Amino acid sequence: MERSRKILPEEAQKFLSPTRFVESDSPEVRGFVDKALASLASDASDREKAVRLFEAVRDDIRYDPYTFELEPEGYYASRIATMASSFCVPKAILLTACLRAAGIPAALGFADVRNHLSTPKLRELMGTDLFIFHGYVQLWLEGQPYKVTPAFNMELCERFGVKPLIFDGYHDALFHEYDEKNRRHMEYVNDRGVFADPPVEEYLQLFRETYPKLGEFSRDRTGRGAEGVDAGFAPTRG
Repeated sequence: MERSRKILPEEAQKFLSPTRFVESDSPEVRGFVDKALASLASDASDREKAVRLFEAVRDDIRYDPYTFELEPEGYYASRIATMASSFCVPKAILLTACLRAAGIPAALGFADVRNHLSTPKLRELMGTDLFIFHGYVQLWLEGQPYKVTPAFNMELCERFGVKPLIFDGYHDALFHEYDEKNRRHMEYVNDRGVFADPPVEEYLQLFRETYPKLGEFSRDRTGRGAEGVDAGFAPTRG
């Protein structure tokens, strides 16, 4: 057993096992983890594995806020692992599952955030610039907790002038506070805490109540690749 497991705080013990949605024991999640960690040495540390898994979920699944799922089936880690694009909550679920599959304790965190740079299109659909239940991940390395958000992929950040989140294994990588022009971007206004398994039914019900036009989030995704994605925030380049 690794040193990090020996000094694992009691609060983190319950965040090692698979749950209904965080299917860390599923073949799909295991396959995603194996692929992500293939370039690491066999004796890589938990810290190195955590960084690599964060990068894989962040960049291998493109961020798209319009891929919102209206049914619980869209929030199983086994399904998310096969997606080409998704948004913050499923990506946080997948990273949590991947970390647990690698033996690293991880929990789902949720917060309400205000997106000061959301596009008029997204504000119209939501009726607000407040995003409830924004997903993040809390993980433990050598007994210390860290909070990370794997939502915005690197390529998309570069295109839209958003400062990318970089997790080095020693510091939080939680939110995009400012863009590259130092304009206010994301503001956390309410932390809902961490969970072993996401409260998907509650989450979907609150979304239906908060965003009456929720059905329009689930648009036709065919024929629209990365070049056409509306990331939900205004670009700063050009």
